[in-house]
Order: sequence, then structure tokens, then C-alpha cells
Amino acid sequence: MNANNFHGKTAAFLFVLCAMAMATSFANAYDNKQENAQIIVYNFNDPGIGFNDPTPATPVGGNTGTTVGQQRLNAFSYAAKLWSKQLNSKVPITIVAAFDPLPCSADSAVLGAAGANNAFADFPKAEKPATWYNAALANKIAKQTLIEPTGYPYYDADIFAEFNADLGKPNCLEGSGFYLGFDNNHGTLIDLVTVLLHEFAHGLGFQTFTDGYTGEQFLGMPHIWDHFLYDNAQKRTWVQMTNAERQVSSLNTQGLVWDGEKVTNAAPRVLARGVPELHTVPDIANGAEILLGTASFGPAITSTGIRAKVGQVSDQVNGTGLACNPLNAANAAAIFGKIALIDRGACAFTVKVRNAQNVGALAVLVADNIPGSPPNNLGGLDPSITIPAARITNADGLSLKAVLSTGEVAATLAVNLARLNGADKRGRVFLYAPNPFADGSSISHYDVSAFPNQLMEFSINSDLQHQVSPPSDLTKSLLDDTGWAGDE
Repeated sequence: MNANNFHGKTAAFLFVLCAMAMATSFANAYDNKQENAQIIVYNFNDPGIGFNDPTPATPVGGNTGTTVGQQRLNAFSYAAKLWSKQLNSKVPITIVAAFDPLPCSADSAVLGAAGANNAFADFPKAEKPATWYNAALANKIAKQTLIEPTGYPYYDADIFAEFNADLGKPNCLEGSGFYLGFDNNHGTLIDLVTVLLHEFAHGLGFQTFTDGYTGEQFLGMPHIWDHFLYDNAQKRTWVQMTNAERQVSSLNTQGLVWDGEKVTNAAPRVLARGVPELHTVPDIANGAEILLGTASFGPAITSTGIRAKVGQVSDQVNGTGLACNPLNAANAAAIFGKIALIDRGACAFTVKVRNAQNVGALAVLVADNIPGSPPNNLGGLDPSITIPAARITNADGLSLKAVLSTGEVAATLAVNLARLNGADKRGRVFLYAPNPFADGSSISHYDVSAFPNQLMEFSINSDLQHQVSPPSDLTKSLLDDTGWAGDE
């Protein structure tokens, strides 16, 4: 049996960096006994700070604690209870946790981080040989505690987690601290229970130990996660790839999918149908997806869609088309009755779209002015806009311009009602694989195109509802694919 201790190696999400503090004392532990699994959370804070913060607090949202520290402990207990009801394991799941000051600024902050503290391979009953499993999952499968205990929870625990004790204070996202209630009535605050559910999931196995940035496997072996990572372009799993191929795959935005039966079967019950698509003739994407960011203003793209030629705005000396000012006759003629191609930059998206609309464009494509994928959505508000708009990548914009320089492009901008939001054409759910690589976020999260929003996207969305399983969420389904399914 192979074993390894990570001492707090983490998976992370928006505003979360891979960070670890060396706590100096072990204060106390509390457990959460349920019919399916027992989760034990060890308080690793010194007296007077973190979980032991004596600052008075008013009970809120079902959290009856009267100090900040007690409310934090109660929130951990509540989140652990939600997860314990979802899990089957004869072996207690142990988590070392602390609230500590973490890196902050006025407009960004590390919320926290968590992940497997230990990993095992080739243990009794392991389904995949020469494959790493998170400690909690390995113990569940083996039906025994696999680690040789040292007597120190910091080393022996299955999961390590820490969270930002300074969140919401001056120079640390001031005013946007953690909401400690259980009722999800967080308003503009960050719901701690949601963050905890997300981070516990990483520790339970919603992560890979393979380095997506370099493609290198941890100590030369794949993680169980890698057996289910399938690249639609390379047409094989991460286990079947070389380091260089995994490195390329980690940047295959909306082309890297989870090829697990449990997630794929549950996806139609969880994800909404209707995906905006752009198709062109000639095909500028060579059979690949043209990724779109949708607009918060104007009419939504429909299933009926718009079919028209693409016309390029070119109102700058260097040939780019910003459309920040009313368009002259030549540019107006170039996009009248067409889908207008406009470049990002210099003014609001709404200004560009309105100027195109004013000269008769049927829709607008805004091409990014810097490389990167996927394209973000188009933000803004303008009730006078009556044509749809979408954002495309810099690369797709350049491809369109190259064809338009010598000929014509016909395009269809429409919603495909057969597609699930956040899944490929075969219904396999996308993993987050942006370009450039996002350290701590890439690969170990669902893609941001999933809708409704999922707990395990890299950002914590404000509409999440403390759910981890279908019909609301696909987190537990993925963990079941890796080995959490089944009765004890």
C-alpha cells in the first residue's frame, strides 16, 4: 500500500488561494454522528482566536451561538451534518480546521482553502491499481483507517481546511464578511455554510492530485479523478495521456468533460436545456465549439435564432472596429441586415451594440481584444437595445476577420434546445479548463457554463441553496463516480 501526507495541500475557488497556516495548538474537537457517516471536525485554533473568538455575536438564521467563535463552530457542525447525511462510511471522516488571517486587499481576499490531507494507493479493495485516492474515500472503500496514527490530528486527519478570519474587515473585502446563519439569507455577505460544503467536497475527493499546469502525475501515479477526465479533442482520458498532452488538455475550454456514469445520468435532471450556439459557413472553428458569452442586456438569443451574413465594423486606423461613436456610412452599409462583428475596448458593450442597432444590424458579436477562453458575458444595462449580442474569444474573432478579408461568412446565432447548459453534445458535464490556466481552480471544478449554478464551480454563486445532490446539484454524483456510491 502506498500512502502520502499532503499536510494541507488544497483545492481552491474564486478568491481562494492555495494557502496553509501552521497552527500552534490543538484546542478541541466535536463530532457529528449520523446514520450514514460520522464527521469529526478538529478545532485547530489557539485560545481567543478563530473558532475560539470571544467577540459577542447575535444569534442569526438558526445559529444560536452568542460569540463569533461559537457561531463558526456551529456553522461547521451544520455543514458537516449536511454532508454526513449524503455519505456512507464505516470509518469516521476527520477534518482539521482553523480560522486564520489570510491574504486580503480592499477588493479581493482569500476566503479559505481545503483538500485531502492524506492520500493512498493500492490499498485493500481499491478498484483502480496504482491510483491515488483521497484519504476519506480510501478509508471508506477499505472499511478501515489506513493511516498509521501519529496522535497528532494535524497529520492524521483526512481533510485540512482553513478560512479567513479577517474577511469583511478593513482592507479585506470590507463589508463582505461571512454570513454565519443556516437559512441562506446572506444578502450581500458570503454564505459560510455554502463555502464549507464546497470545501468539504474537495477534501472528499472533488479534486485531482495531477498537476494540470505541467501535466505531471503526483509521484508518477494518476488520481482516481483522472480516470474520468476525458478530452473531446484528443479523444482519451488523462490516464491515457502523456504529461504534455495533459498540459494541453488542461486548457481545452469546454472540451474537457467528466466521463462518469453517475454524473452523466443525473445531468438531465439538474441542468437546464437550451445552449446558445454560433455556427458559421465556412466553419471558422474546424468542427470545434465557438464559445459564447451572453449579454445581460437586450433580448435573449432564441431557438428560432438569427441567420445572416457577418459584417465587420472597421472604424479605427488600425482596422479594428470599436463602434464607440455613431457609425459612418461605409460601416453602416457593411453591417446593415447582418450580424455585426465589433471589437472589445474603449467603451461600454451597450454603446457598441446600440450604435450597431442604430444602423440596422440584426445582432452583434463582440470579439475579445486579448487572448483567453472562455469569453466572459457582456455586462451592462440599456432597455433601448432590441437586438441580441454575444461575446466571442479573441481567437475566434481573428478567424472571422481572416475569412471576411477575402470572402463572406454566413452565421446562425441560436439556442440549441437539445443541449444541456454545462455539458457537451453527448451530455457529459464540462470541467473548468480556462486558458490561461487558473492555478487552484482549473480542472478541480465544474465549468462556469453550468446552469443552474453548481456548488462546485470555481466561484461561489449567491443563488446556491445548500444542496449537493440531484435534482439540484451534481457534486455528490461526481463523488459517487469516484467510489462514494454504495451502501456500507
